[in-house]
Amino acid sequence: MRSFVALLAPVLAVANPIGIVAGDDTPAADQISIVSASASGNGCPQGTVTTDLASDATVITFGFDAFQVYTGPGTGPADKSKNCQLHLNLKYPGGFQFAIVESTYHGYAQLETGVTGTFYSTYYFSQDAAATTTTRTSIDGGGLWADGQVYTKQDQVPTASIIWSPCGATGILNVNNRIALTSSNATASGQISDDDATVAFTQQVHVSWQACK
Repeated sequence: MRSFVALLAPVLAVANPIGIVAGDDTPAADQISIVSASASGNGCPQGTVTTDLASDATVITFGFDAFQVYTGPGTGPADKSKNCQLHLNLKYPGGFQFAIVESTYHGYAQLETGVTGTFYSTYYFSQDAAATTTTRTSIDGGGLWADGQVYTKQDQVPTASIIWSPCGATGILNVNNRIALTSSNATASGQISDDDATVAFTQQVHVSWQACK
């Protein structure tokens, strides 16, 4: 399944965590926890990712120091596309399952006319890797983006495209994020990066719960 519903706007970015939030039909909050988390990919090599797990183990914040792409004179194909996949091992009571319904990203983009930056986020659970939901959003360069802007990208996944975790007591959620730059002008330059500690490319994921049937 594939979804392409997203909102993109330049705003002041702040650090936002991955979080587990309650709904009308949810297990008790103290029965839900993030057991462990990791990241992999050429956009987040070892030593470039920071994590901050809340004391109640329900919220974790990722920060990225190397999730950056560039295009323009002197750059090569490897500079124009990067990915970073997040892996969250979640513990929750048997008899419940959850689904991703919304996520938010922050970062910085500077794109000259002719350069397009595209963001892809694919969500899936390791127990059923064939069932995925992918969101896609693009920025066309020029205008305010030519001088550089902080951005917020918000994905809202429609109910028809929601993927549900396996019923049971554990689930491994994977979020594969990819940023790519393309250009119709060989002399135009562009970048999408997270190179400032106060403008973090972080992610907030909201989940919806239901009782297993």
